[in-house]
Amino acid sequence: MSETTFMGVTRDRIDWSPRIDYDKCNDCMECDEFCPHDVFEVREDQSPKLIVKNPENCVVFCRACAKTCGPDAITFPNKNETTAYIKQIRKGEAAGG
Repeated sequence: MSETTFMGVTRDRIDWSPRIDYDKCNDCMECDEFCPHDVFEVREDQSPKLIVKNPENCVVFCRACAKTCGPDAITFPNKNETTAYIKQIRKGEAAGG
């Protein structure tokens, strides 16, 4: 289990990482160059060329890489739904669940 937590919940239980729409991605790699957390991996001779290799490295609620993406190929889960899920986990754990 991950030792990293966010809002009191271990990071491995939080679904927050970039989603790549390969129909829009132009392989510019701006997202990978920008992200300091080793979330992406560039695979030179493979398709797709860019993958999300380490989703748990992504900082919860950060969407900066998507803002660097010119063709808007990167999206994230819904922030409000993710927040509600985190609160649900915390409430369950507080109740002994």
